[in-house]
Amino acid sequence: MAEITANGVRLYYELHGPEEAEVLVLSNGVLMSTASWAYQVPALSRHYRVLLYDCRGMWKSEHPAGPYTMELHADDLAALLDGLGIQRAHIAGISYGAEVSMAFALRHPQRVRSLVLSSGVSHSDPVLEGLVGGWIAAARAKDPQLLYQVSYPLNFSDGYIAANRAVLEAAASRYDALDMEAVLELLLCFARLNITAELHRIQAPTLVMVGEQDIIKPRKYSEIIASHIPGAELVVVPNSGHALCMEQPGIFNALVLGFLARQAGI
Repeated sequence: MAEITANGVRLYYELHGPEEAEVLVLSNGVLMSTASWAYQVPALSRHYRVLLYDCRGMWKSEHPAGPYTMELHADDLAALLDGLGIQRAHIAGISYGAEVSMAFALRHPQRVRSLVLSSGVSHSDPVLEGLVGGWIAAARAKDPQLLYQVSYPLNFSDGYIAANRAVLEAAASRYDALDMEAVLELLLCFARLNITAELHRIQAPTLVMVGEQDIIKPRKYSEIIASHIPGAELVVVPNSGHALCMEQPGIFNALVLGFLARQAGI
């Protein structure tokens, strides 16, 4: 639980688990924070040195002026690893974090032991562009409650929303703490993402996961990613929406641990 200056930006990070274990990086979704991995850290840190961090523009890290790019995020992560003395790591992320992870694997392939991508995309079709356009409009308006209203129904399945009304209402108040200018830069960065044609260059063992009920980034995007990365594995998880690590944490953790165990020694 500390800060480090990496690639010219102050990044907040946490390290959990045995110091001698292989490092597993978890990169956040665009509105997530390191706290969002609460269901993962206890399970994963028993076996791996788990590195959590906020990207530039997120929560406890510095919020410099934009524009941001996925390549810049990837270089930030590389510099963070340098600052911590970590040469290679398993690289994982969900949603925006999955996209940062793909960019990292493309720019710094020698540093990737394996790649775990959840709920991500490598480009946007018109429907996704329209949905994210609503988030961008809310960020431009500097209206955190509007951002909450246009985002939460897309992030969770019907069943999760029905069963977790109180949790979601509590989360709504946290949106007031968002730096909306930084959120806008993150969203604009995502809107420029278009790396499908480059994915064939990723050679690291890769696991791709998606919730069966993901609305905003449905399974077709994960199928595209898995079909373009040589040898990638694809798992579609039932009874989950976009926030797979929160809706089905047991399955998420088991899939990650099982996949990483098969990469022993890489």
